[in-house]
Amino acid sequence: MKKNIAVFASGNGSDLQAIIDGCKAGRIDAEVCVVVSNNSKSGALARARDEGIPAFHMSAKRIPDAAELEQEILMILLEHNTDVVFLAGYMKKIADSVLQKYADRIYNIHPALLPKFGGQGMYGINVHRAVIEAGEVQTGITIHKVAPEYDTGEIVAQCTVPVLLDDTVEELAARVLAREHTFLVETLAKILSQDMTQ
Repeated sequence: MKKNIAVFASGNGSDLQAIIDGCKAGRIDAEVCVVVSNNSKSGALARARDEGIPAFHMSAKRIPDAAELEQEILMILLEHNTDVVFLAGYMKKIADSVLQKYADRIYNIHPALLPKFGGQGMYGINVHRAVIEAGEVQTGITIHKVAPEYDTGEIVAQCTVPVLLDDTVEELAARVLAREHTFLVETLAKILSQDMTQ
C-alpha cells in the first residue's frame, strides 16, 4: 500500500518537485498527500496547486497564536493520513507535538555533510559559503531524522559532492542541488521500501 508523504517547504520547491516526479514515475512507492509552507509566496505552494495537491500556508502571519498554529498543522497532517513528513527546504522548527506524533517519521535534507555545517542559520547559500571558506575539498548532502534541535537527528543517508578549487558559492550550490534531487528520490525510495517508518 502506498505511503502518504507530507512535504514542508519554504522556498522554490525544486526538491518537492523531485519528490512529486519520483512518485509519479514509480521510483518512490508513495504519493505527496499535502504540502505545507510558512511562506505564502513560495514556489512550493504554487507547484503543489499545479499538481492538484492540497497546499496550506501555515505561519505566524496567518495564525499568530503559536499553540493554535501547532494544532492546525498537526490536524492537517492527520486529516491527510500522513505516514511520513519530509522537510524540503523548510525554514521553521517543527513543533514538539508534531515531532511526538510522527516520531522517527520526519526527515530533513541538508546541503552539507553533517555534523559539519549544521545548526541554526546554516541553510541555503550560508552552508555553501561556510564550506568554501573552511577550505573543504568535498561537501555533500545529508538526509536525517528530525530532532528537537536543528540538524541533530540520526543520519539516514549521505552522499558526497566535490568542491572545486575555483568554485563560487553559486556554482557549488548549483552542483549540490543537482545531486540533491536525485539523491532524495533514491533515499526516500529506500526509506519507504524498507518500511523504516514503522
